Amino acid sequence: MEAGAILVKHGLLSAEQLNQLRVDRPEATRLDVAAIDLGLVTEEAALRALGDEVGIPFVDLEQQQIDLSLLQNFPLKLIHRHSLFPIARQNGTLKVATSDPFDLYPLDELSATTGLTIEPVLSPREQIARRIKSHLGVGSETIDDLMALQEEEDIQLLDEIDVDGNLSDEAHEASVIRLVNEILIEAIESRASDVHVESQAAGIKIRYRIDGLLHPQPVPPEINRFQAAIISRLKIMARLNIAEKRLPQDGRIKLRVAGREVDVRVSVIPMLHGEGIVMRLLDKGRMNLSLESIGMEPDLAKSYGDLIRIPHGIILVTGPTGSGKTTTLYSSLMEIKDEETKIITTEDPVEYQLEGINQIQVHPKIGLTFAASLRAILRHDPDVVLVGEIRDMETAENAIQASLTGHLVFSTLHTNDAPSAYTRLVDMGVEPFLVASTVEAVMAQRLVRSLCKKCREPFQPKQDDLPKDFPWDELMKRGTPLYHPKGCRACRNIGFTGRQGIFELCATNDAVRQLAHDRASSWEIRKAAREAGMRTLREDAWLKVLSGVTTMDEVVRVTKGDRL
Repeated sequence: MEAGAILVKHGLLSAEQLNQLRVDRPEATRLDVAAIDLGLVTEEAALRALGDEVGIPFVDLEQQQIDLSLLQNFPLKLIHRHSLFPIARQNGTLKVATSDPFDLYPLDELSATTGLTIEPVLSPREQIARRIKSHLGVGSETIDDLMALQEEEDIQLLDEIDVDGNLSDEAHEASVIRLVNEILIEAIESRASDVHVESQAAGIKIRYRIDGLLHPQPVPPEINRFQAAIISRLKIMARLNIAEKRLPQDGRIKLRVAGREVDVRVSVIPMLHGEGIVMRLLDKGRMNLSLESIGMEPDLAKSYGDLIRIPHGIILVTGPTGSGKTTTLYSSLMEIKDEETKIITTEDPVEYQLEGINQIQVHPKIGLTFAASLRAILRHDPDVVLVGEIRDMETAENAIQASLTGHLVFSTLHTNDAPSAYTRLVDMGVEPFLVASTVEAVMAQRLVRSLCKKCREPFQPKQDDLPKDFPWDELMKRGTPLYHPKGCRACRNIGFTGRQGIFELCATNDAVRQLAHDRASSWEIRKAAREAGMRTLREDAWLKVLSGVTTMDEVVRVTKGDRL
């Protein structure tokens, strides 16, 4: 019985769908594969049905205990060429996962190679591929090709070799290109925000930053022999000088992956054991620039939404690097953008191109600084101005002058909380009365990882196990559980998917304005803001825990307890 008819027999396809597949895909050798490609049936359901018919059991590799020692003597070419993966060995029988129940030749070849009886089981191709990457390393198949090529042509790549783009063989160069592409594609599929390629004494190390935390990536040890070629390839892609290995360099790569545009910012720095590369991945296809999507509580979103619509003044967003400030500012601009409002930004760098908004990339080396570009912007009759960062007194003074002449100015500062922004501006040299009269609001923020909704586990905590400032009474009032991360296929066994913002909005009321005018300390301003109803970062984070969005450990990791 053909594969398509088996799916019909098991109720996964209708006879009409099968006939339509024969018409639409006359060249398809396997109609079950065509049905999976079109989304008519899942691969798991199809494999279970086909396995029942041909007598091969289905195994979920995510739940399966695997004997990794089998990989040491397993022919790696069969793993990569035919997507096979060994699971267990008992006496003379080797259990092997495959995703194709009809292609038995590789199993016969494996039996002949190992001298063992092969017991096949069926698993989805994606699960097998994930196991290969997890245990053999990213790009392991390409490394095999490179090693084979090296053996054939007696090529020896040394760490100190001067790779100038003229690699010795076209096929060799193609394999390096494929290896680098695999590293980038795996990072994008893993939702990584940064890729760290680090040169260390023991060799090359690759780590992906996913949802704010670094995750080491398994790579084949043979990759160390191609360290220079990999770094040179990345520098070529970023249009950098590959001969310069003593000075830091910055570049940019534009990619299109699965129909999505991805911008890659590349930074190269010479380290003790070679050059280190960090790539920031800006995936435009995954960006959702709206105040609702970044995680603001409804009451805060309303208050902030009113503030960003005032006619003039300064609104500051503060927080450390990587806390989501730019995303919040972009979301704010998209919220107020319309045909009657002219918005101009000056940024370093321009992270995302926004439709309908005029954006300037600053170039300090040629004199186009934030301050200089801001002076020029004001001659273009804007209504709203975004200054990427207030770094010095000149930029701060120009931003204040812009707000005093009837413009709404958005910008960022690096402070730990919202009230500290007022004192930071005064410390820069801005007159306190100008700070008090122009800054309308300051919002501090951080990012916490969001629990995977498909696998999070509820639990009832004991009060003694919770931090002292946890809102226990509110938890009892709600009567809802808290949640632990678990890990599943959807979240790649991390337990978290994506991040949400936690916020601390300090609106400049009369009391705060007076304290800023009087050069009061940040803790006095904080006390006044708290009395006026400001919710701190920690308090906002606890609301995310109570709602099941994140965990207590995440809150403790990114915030400190409130003293007031």
